[in-house]
Amino acid sequence: MDWKTEWKALCLMIGAFILCFSLPVGIPRFDTAVFEALYLVKWYAREHVLLCLVPAFFIAGAITVFVSQASVMKYLGATANKLLAYGVASVSGTVLAVCSCTVLPLFSGICHRGAGLGPATTFLYSGPAINVLAIIMTGRILGFEIGIARAVGAVSFSVIIGGLMHLIFRNEEQEKVKGAISMPEIEEGRPLWKTTLYFASMVAILVFANWALPQDKNGLWYAVYSSKWVITSLAAVGFALILVLWFNMEWQPVAIVAVLAIVAAFVFKQGHLASFTVGALGLSVISSRSSGEVGEWFFATWTFTKQILPLLLAGVFVCGLLLGRPGNEGVIPNAWIEGLVGGNSLGANFFASVVGAFMYFATLTEVPILQGLIGSGMGKGPALALLLAGPALSLPSMILICSKSLLGIKKGLVFISLVVILSTIAGKLYGSFF
Repeated sequence: MDWKTEWKALCLMIGAFILCFSLPVGIPRFDTAVFEALYLVKWYAREHVLLCLVPAFFIAGAITVFVSQASVMKYLGATANKLLAYGVASVSGTVLAVCSCTVLPLFSGICHRGAGLGPATTFLYSGPAINVLAIIMTGRILGFEIGIARAVGAVSFSVIIGGLMHLIFRNEEQEKVKGAISMPEIEEGRPLWKTTLYFASMVAILVFANWALPQDKNGLWYAVYSSKWVITSLAAVGFALILVLWFNMEWQPVAIVAVLAIVAAFVFKQGHLASFTVGALGLSVISSRSSGEVGEWFFATWTFTKQILPLLLAGVFVCGLLLGRPGNEGVIPNAWIEGLVGGNSLGANFFASVVGAFMYFATLTEVPILQGLIGSGMGKGPALALLLAGPALSLPSMILICSKSLLGIKKGLVFISLVVILSTIAGKLYGSFF
C-alpha cells in the first residue's frame, strides 16, 4: 500500500467533509448567492454556449485542420514580421466582437498552429477588448472622453501586453524561432481565397448571430440588429455550399439538415435558437461521420470543447456565487465594491481593475453596469480601469488561461497581472486629467 497516496485521499475526504459540514446553508446571503450562481450559469448556457461558443469551437477546430502551420508562422509566428504580426492581432477585435470566454477557443487554435506568444496574447486581449460597437456605446452613454480613452487604451494595451509577454518569455520564443527556421514550407491544399471565404462565412455566423441590441434604435447598428437572423441565415447557406462544393461533404445530409433547420424556425417559439441548434447538431453529426479532413475538423473541434467547456461553466458558477449577476448580489456585497472605487486613488483604480478582471461581462453589458456604478459614486479613473480590464478577462477565462491546455499557470498569471497593472495605470492617469 502506498501510504503517500492514501494520506492524500484521506486529507481530501477530511477537507470535503469539513466543507460540507460547515456550509452556511440557511444564511440568506449564501442562499441568494447560490441561486445567483445557478441563474448566471443558466443565462450563460442559454445566451452564449450555443450562439457564441459552438461557432467559436468549430472555428478553432478549423484553424487547427485547414490553416497550415506555415501560414500561421508566416503572419503570427515567432519569425513573422513584427509590425504585421502585432498589427493583425491587435485589430482582430474590430472583426470578432467576442467576449472574454468566446475568444479562448480561437486563441487555443492559433497557438496550436505555432503562433508566437507575443502576437497570440495580443490577439487574446484584443479579441474581446476592441469592440467597435462597445466603444461607440461607451462614448455615447458614458462620455466622449472615456470612449476615446477606452479605444486608445485597448489598442495600445494589446500591443504592449503582447510585446511584454514576448520579452518576458523570450528564451522560449527563441526556441520557437529555431524550430521555425528548420521547418519546411508547407504547400496549401486549396487556393487561399477558398479558405478565406470558408472562415469568413463562419465568422459572419458568429458575429451576426450575437449582434447585440444597440441603445439607439434609429441608426445603422439597429438596422443590422433588425436583420441579424436574415444575415446569419444567408451566411449559413453560403457556409453549407462551401462545405459541399469545396470540402467534399455529401449534399444529401446537408440538405436534410437545412430543411430541418427551416422547419424548426417556424415550429418552435424561439425559432432562431432552435434552428441554430439543429444546424449545429446536424453539422456535428455529418462531420463526425466523415472521413479525411472534415472528420479531422470535427475531432479537433470536439477536443477544444472537452478542454474548455467544463472549466468555463464551473468558472461562471463561481463568478455568480461571489459577485452575482448585474443588479443582484452574490456573497460579496455590491456596497463593498461601490465604496472602494470612489475617487481616483491608486487603490481605487487597482481595486476596479481586479473587480473587472473577476467579473464576467457579456458583450456590451459592461456599459450599463458602469453607468450604474458611476451613478453610485464610482470615479472616472476606476471606471476606465474596469472598462479596460473587464471585457478582456473574467474569472472563468482566467481559470482557463492558467490551465495547461492554454498558457499554463506561470504565463497565465503574468498575462493577467499585466492586464490589471496597465488598467490601473491608465485609470489613474485618466482620472488625474479628467
